[in-house]
Amino acid sequence: MMKTARRRAREFAIQGIYEWQLSPDRSASLIETHLRENEYFAKADEALFRNILYGVLKHADSLSEQLGRYYERAAAEVSPIERAILMMGALELTQHQDTPYPVIINEAIEIAKTFGGTDGHKFVNGILDKLAAEVRADEVAAQKSRRRPE
Repeated sequence: MMKTARRRAREFAIQGIYEWQLSPDRSASLIETHLRENEYFAKADEALFRNILYGVLKHADSLSEQLGRYYERAAAEVSPIERAILMMGALELTQHQDTPYPVIINEAIEIAKTFGGTDGHKFVNGILDKLAAEVRADEVAAQKSRRRPE
């Protein structure tokens, strides 16, 4: 399956967020420079990549706080890759209103299947579903009403 430019952007952003979590003293620009060395970076949606990477690093505390309300375990017990995926999803849900929430959640699930642990995608799905219900209540309700059989 061929990856879209937007999927590649999200995957590179996840790698950058992951790198930042392991080395919080690294600047976003240094992380970006490092990621640009990958031969496939040119195939990524650069604007989306930058928006996610810089947005997550800028709003990391508030995103972590929002997500933490839905964890059933200590935030420190969430793997760094799953935390990175959740932060990306939270940023997109709260700041990318032009992207439908099911697309954001599906992208996060697919990336979690690629990079995360065995059942990480289920955890990501559960947390982002709860966050979407809070921050995009009208859109979630409209989606659910369209799915109901008449």
